[in-house]
Amino acid sequence: MREAVADCLVEDYERLIEGLRLPDPDDRHVLAAAIRCGAQVIVTFNLSDFPADLLGPYDIEAVHPDDFVLQTIDLVPGSVVRAVTEQAAALRNPPRSVAQLLDTLFSLGLPQSVSRLRDLIGG
Repeated sequence: MREAVADCLVEDYERLIEGLRLPDPDDRHVLAAAIRCGAQVIVTFNLSDFPADLLGPYDIEAVHPDDFVLQTIDLVPGSVVRAVTEQAAALRNPPRSVAQLLDTLFSLGLPQSVSRLRDLIGG
């Protein structure tokens, strides 16, 4: 990840953890890191552990991964199609076609995004 995104690591967030409240205290580090780096969203399948009333004071919202990807497709459809196509081409063990990669994304919980991508890619 560090090679792909130079500033991907969040540092010096630990001191914030103790003062945060979430339904699952083990998730406080996620919110602390989001606050520290000025994130607008936390992308998670676990929405119930990041309620809006507890994130709101930090101007952060929790977003389901399918919604996040779908919003990204709406913003830059060509870039997302290109990324999916390149990802499929890069997979070697085992090799995957674009259709197989989309099947995997569907099974991982991204049905809306996969549907939109199939419309765009034509498969």
